[in-house]
Amino acid sequence: QVQLVESGGGLVQPGGSLRLSCAASGILSRFYVMGWYRQNLGKQRELVATMTSGGITNYGDSVKGRFTISRDNVKNTVYLQMNNLTPEHADVYSCDAHDPNNYWGRGTQVPVYS
Repeated sequence: QVQLVESGGGLVQPGGSLRLSCAASGILSRFYVMGWYRQNLGKQRELVATMTSGGITNYGDSVKGRFTISRDNVKNTVYLQMNNLTPEHADVYSCDAHDPNNYWGRGTQVPVYS
């Protein structure tokens, strides 16, 4: 019943910016934690950023100072502002949420090409 739908991905040039969105449905209350992971080319997923419903954030070391996570608790949506993108950031980014059950979105692709 719970569904996470990502949007906002798309081709971007190096130095460009994107804003990813993940909208949750099928839940009456807020998820405790929502965030983003990158699929890391089929290897183990890598933490990008998470935020609790109370506003506590956690960032992966590779994106600190470059990406910013935010949440709209009324809309039950989490965002990822991605600035100054480089080809190393190219990946599929998946939304994650737990309450404490864990859910995953299908992912949104972020190609970074010159």
